[in-house]
Amino acid sequence: MPKSASPNRPDNNEVRMFGVPSPPAGRSERPCYSCRVKRPDSERKNLPRAVPARKLPRVNIELLNTGSELMLGRVLNTHQQWLCRRLADLGYVVTRQVAVPDAAPDIQSAVREALSRADLIVTTGGLGPTSDDLTRDLIAQLLGKKLRLDDAVLDHIKRRFAVRNLPMPKNNEVQALVPEGALVLANPNGTAPGLAMKIEDQGWEMGDGKPLTPSSISDLPSPKRWLVMLPGPPRELRPMFDNLVVPLLRREFPLDAPFVCRTLRTSGIAESLVQEKIEAPLHTLTAAGLEIGYCARTGQVDVRLSAHGGDGGKIVRTAEAVVQKILGAQIYGCDDEEMETVIVRLLAGRKKTLALAESCTGGCIAHHVTNVPGASAVFLGGFVTYSNELKQKFLGVHTETLAAHGAVSEAVAREMAEGARRHTGADFALAVTGIAGPDGGTKEKPAGTVFIGLAGEFGTAVERKMNPFERGTFKEVTAWQALEMLRMRLVCP
Repeated sequence: MPKSASPNRPDNNEVRMFGVPSPPAGRSERPCYSCRVKRPDSERKNLPRAVPARKLPRVNIELLNTGSELMLGRVLNTHQQWLCRRLADLGYVVTRQVAVPDAAPDIQSAVREALSRADLIVTTGGLGPTSDDLTRDLIAQLLGKKLRLDDAVLDHIKRRFAVRNLPMPKNNEVQALVPEGALVLANPNGTAPGLAMKIEDQGWEMGDGKPLTPSSISDLPSPKRWLVMLPGPPRELRPMFDNLVVPLLRREFPLDAPFVCRTLRTSGIAESLVQEKIEAPLHTLTAAGLEIGYCARTGQVDVRLSAHGGDGGKIVRTAEAVVQKILGAQIYGCDDEEMETVIVRLLAGRKKTLALAESCTGGCIAHHVTNVPGASAVFLGGFVTYSNELKQKFLGVHTETLAAHGAVSEAVAREMAEGARRHTGADFALAVTGIAGPDGGTKEKPAGTVFIGLAGEFGTAVERKMNPFERGTFKEVTAWQALEMLRMRLVCP
């Protein structure tokens, strides 16, 4: 062991990552919140020992998302998806996730139940300064821990208001209250720190104030459990999780074998047909431990291939090769790749450019394309020509074509695509014209009718689609179909 090391003292990296425990009773002095590493040995000795943990086959992880706004449907619970995905990428699969309102009985009941099963419980939300932010207080009460003012956290909160030339409301002080023994997870992106608590087998209380009985303790999942509380805003939660919780997770719950997961994203093929094509060829691999999952969306199906254990990587790679061979060009991307990302990459690789002429999508295609970093290298520009007059003026659509076929027609889509390509000099031009609804349809062209045109050196192609959805979904699906039409032209010229 190096001279500077001590069995009772973690290294500086640990100090920086996890902060320090709350002070013992009768003491509130704390080192600088933003400079945790600069503290005397007397402060460092309060940190938990960095003892190498036994590697585990699996870790039981549960998420608890708090917020009445979630239960009312006013806010989309993106934490569940993001945290589950990040944990899975690290080899930890969440076993249960629960959302509860900001109510004392619900929060304490959910935490109490999770403690009976889980090795790690992660809560989100409820650490703010308002009356409905109850998570910290209720968990401290449940665990029988007193809340103490953390002077360093309070100084951090005051500085955040000061640099904005704003007075700090008195109620923000509650965010500086820390349960005894909790590790403070620094939050440079907000005022509410995260908290991490190692849960011992004894000493925490049930919701009615009664301690666990010996028989209850014997039913708990492991002698070492952690409870992590994260703030609700995503811009605060996500960096805190990546920078602070992940190192804690790896240190306390190292895995003895990896979890490997790969998602292949397909288009233009039904979910049932995907399964029919790949199920039998993958039978040997599923018997060896491969797990297959399907997630269908309009026009798209994700195929998830996953496996645990030392051979998991080999099993998944072999399965991916089988599926790639069977589905071929119907696979447009992997894992989190979006269609627009694939399009920009394909165009850039071929040194080709794109122009757009949109009517019924109102700029939705351009929005998706320009979300991709590097899109400026391939995307020249676009036209949103909602009226017939602008279709004529900027795209050169003929008056006779509009009179004979109407704005929503194969002929107009063709002239829009050709006009956009001609006026911009792009290698490819996409055009869409359709009826978003709910009004405006006819028997021959009901609401949801769309014509998609693609012009290039090969000539011009037009496809007719039927997307009978509400307007927002109609625009997104149509935009995706247009990009898929271009992708297929690029990969299968």
